[in-house]
Amino acid sequence: MADPLAGPDPLAGPDPLAGPDPLTGRDPGYPAEQRDAVYRVIAERRDVRRGFRPDPVPADVLGRVLAAAHQAPSVGFSQPWDFIVITDRARRERIAALAARHRDEFAADLPRARGGAFAALKVSSILDTPVNIVVSCDRTRGGRHTLGRRTQPQTADFSSVLAVGNLWLAARAEGLGVGWVSFFDERELASELGLPAHLEVIAYLCVGYVSRFAPEPELATAGWARRRPVSWAVHTEEFGRRGMPGTEPVDPLAEVIAAIGPPDVGAMAAARERQDRMTKPRGSLGELEDVSVRLAGLAGCCPPPLPEPACVAVFAADHGVHAQGVSPWPREVTAQMVANFVAGGAVVNAFAAQAGAEVTVIDIGVAAELEPVPGLLPRKIAPGTADFTEGPAMTRDQAVAALTAGVEIARDLVAAGNRCLVTGDMGIANTTASAALICAFTGADPAEATGRGTGIDAVTYARKIEVVRRGLARHQPDPADPVGVIAAFGGFEHGALAGFILGAAALRVPVILDGVIAGAAALAAAALAPDAIAACFAGHRSAEPGHAVTLSYLGLRPLVDLGLRLGEGTGAVLALPLVQSAARALREVATFDSAGVSDKT
Repeated sequence: MADPLAGPDPLAGPDPLAGPDPLTGRDPGYPAEQRDAVYRVIAERRDVRRGFRPDPVPADVLGRVLAAAHQAPSVGFSQPWDFIVITDRARRERIAALAARHRDEFAADLPRARGGAFAALKVSSILDTPVNIVVSCDRTRGGRHTLGRRTQPQTADFSSVLAVGNLWLAARAEGLGVGWVSFFDERELASELGLPAHLEVIAYLCVGYVSRFAPEPELATAGWARRRPVSWAVHTEEFGRRGMPGTEPVDPLAEVIAAIGPPDVGAMAAARERQDRMTKPRGSLGELEDVSVRLAGLAGCCPPPLPEPACVAVFAADHGVHAQGVSPWPREVTAQMVANFVAGGAVVNAFAAQAGAEVTVIDIGVAAELEPVPGLLPRKIAPGTADFTEGPAMTRDQAVAALTAGVEIARDLVAAGNRCLVTGDMGIANTTASAALICAFTGADPAEATGRGTGIDAVTYARKIEVVRRGLARHQPDPADPVGVIAAFGGFEHGALAGFILGAAALRVPVILDGVIAGAAALAAAALAPDAIAACFAGHRSAEPGHAVTLSYLGLRPLVDLGLRLGEGTGAVLALPLVQSAARALREVATFDSAGVSDKT
């Protein structure tokens, strides 16, 4: 007997459970041409905001698209979705006004460079399309004992998102563009739509025919974000063991090191030649000319892209060596300052706001449980390191985990659209660990590489030097084994910063280094991949003596020398406009011939 609730199924096909055809023995997979069409639809699906035509969507076409959405799988076959079809102009104008208000609030919170990019984006087509479709979710549908929903009630929402996906793919197959608008207060929108309190809005979709489908998503072509390679997203058996099917799991650290190459000498030569033809005396921009040449070599083109937007990544962790009395500040300050960073109250926040940069904070090893808040990335390896005077600061596996976390943070920030990365750090006693790392990699004496950190008295300073000396004597570090050196002395932020530098270098994105903590991490990165230093720009020279040792060893010249010793990324952020100006000059300053200005004889 037919199911009286089912109704006609416009998308019905062969029973997928029927198995191979008994006559031909063929499996139920599609023929190649049909399979290719399915993958084509998936590849060409776009979040469309521009180019909609006013043509109405025929009822039969819209019916097929909605039927496809209704075919989505759902937890416990609960089918928690409903579809609200909106064509009334006055209602859409009210909804557009709701979206515009929240869009403007979002824009006001963006860093300057991001704000400029956002202003150029079209983010809503509510009024440009003939029909809008809202997908809602009812978490109560199916009753108390819906299969699969008991321990994860949010699977009802996930099911409704699958309906959105089906709708989107079917629309593309019909030649319809779909734009997803999310600039809403969900309850405000629900009220406008007359939704009962137990229903929630999952998606607001703008649907209509378009003049053309772009070859890439608009946010990618506009430079807002990049598509992450699928190889970054596939794990084998458990999270962290990356590898595509049919291949051996890859080592992300080895993979990123292998991707780092030397600067492009042709692009550097072209940049030098252009600098000599620009309407200024040759060499008159001093160090900035070299910065522009290095940027061109890193990018592999002249002129190089502007290093903006930029993001400061503040890696925070605690240190077991704090127990040796090397800092007057209590360990709890690390967690307290993390809260200050995410609240926007630290010096790095003020400097970043001035420079138009974003600040992201990473808990890579803070010795406290931190509440999840926007702007804080939870990547804790462990709640602080061990005391390196009594044993290794971390295990070798932890050192690799910290390096890998830094690589992935760099990748994610670049995929999010950032074109310049800036190092930041926070961790009470991290200058002690930095001094030990600097001595291990450069061979410097502890008295030469150890500074007064946050400002310590003579007794504490002498103790700090002795602590570094004892650690070196205990571990006898081999600079040819950089992972082992990090494990012996480093903080989790040192390992993550080293990975962050490697990740930036592999993607050929400039990274501006802050002070002595970033310098120590850069030594580790250079030991792992010497060409990584081509991506590094020394933001400033710290007052910590070990930083001067580090810069000399790496062959980097600081762009700012103001006696800073705060950390957080403050010195690097101050240098950000200088790096950006160097690139802009190479891109925008006229040459003698193009401007009709006489060169010297």
